[in-house]
Amino acid sequence: MSSRLNPYINFRGQAREALEFYQAVFGGDFTVMTFGEFGEAPPGVTADDVMHGQLETPMGFTLMISDVPGPMDLTVGNNIAISLSGDDADALRGYWGRLSEGGTVTFPLEKQMWGDEFGQCDDRFGISWLVNISAG
Repeated sequence: MSSRLNPYINFRGQAREALEFYQAVFGGDFTVMTFGEFGEAPPGVTADDVMHGQLETPMGFTLMISDVPGPMDLTVGNNIAISLSGDDADALRGYWGRLSEGGTVTFPLEKQMWGDEFGQCDDRFGISWLVNISAG
């Protein structure tokens, strides 16, 4: 079982362009899931906007990126979170519990439409955390 910790950057309609830019800088390959792949896109994004993009580089760097829907806050400079992801469910649930304690839960840690468990919170210091537990 393993887990990883990496930055997660949000954009509004520029996620694919950002992935291509960071790929040109760091090399590697990226994958993209669009909002359209999971049904009707929420307000403020199109079906082609990036719900989740991930760049894996030859040096072992991982960068995750998404386009946020219109109703969600997005302030350039504060548009980055830290992602914890993997298949070590017990460890990740433990991190989630400690990170969310005394903080604000934006999305409860629960099963999502893509099959994984996912949650988002701001810890007591205001740092945004994304936790994703792989289904498979």
